[in-house]
Amino acid sequence: MYHLRVAETTGRRLRADAEHNTALILVAAEKVLADDPSASLERIGEAAGLTRATVHRRFSSRSALLEALTEQLNQRYLTALEQARADLGRPLVAFRRLTDVVFELKASHRFAMELSDEQHGCQSGLSPEVAAGLEQVFACMREAGEITATGADWCRHVYLAVLHQVHQLPEDAPDLVACGSSRADLVVRTVVGALGGVPRRP
Repeated sequence: MYHLRVAETTGRRLRADAEHNTALILVAAEKVLADDPSASLERIGEAAGLTRATVHRRFSSRSALLEALTEQLNQRYLTALEQARADLGRPLVAFRRLTDVVFELKASHRFAMELSDEQHGCQSGLSPEVAAGLEQVFACMREAGEITATGADWCRHVYLAVLHQVHQLPEDAPDLVACGSSRADLVVRTVVGALGGVPRRP
């Protein structure tokens, strides 16, 4: 029994160490790759304070690491959607909350966002779960009469395209200044108008 408890404790510690190292690698990868998209796994490991062997135990290849970054981004999207669902009784508020979080992700996960945009034509590499959650937000907006567009793909394409373009705007862009320099407000107003609604403040 003693040896079993020791083995269980050791196993938990090893799993915890592995999870901790994985988190360190992903954080370092996002920072390093945002500055140098061609950076090697070895350089990412150095930034994480880990040996090359440790990095390769967690990620067998650069491709595996990039997939993990994309998956992490999708998990962040799902969390944002869960937060937005708390306000689905007020669909514009939910939509604004979601958009705020997406802009935070664009700042903190710049490389993963750019990688997904490049791979998926500015569709941000959305998983089926994220796409379904986003459609739920648009469905609630339709039911509330905030928009009239019914095509799920069309609504998603418009939203993600506007997000991308607004993110690129300089701080002194007239349309952005007119929205009090709030990128989220500009996205909400633009998307609602493009989808057949009457833009107004959430």
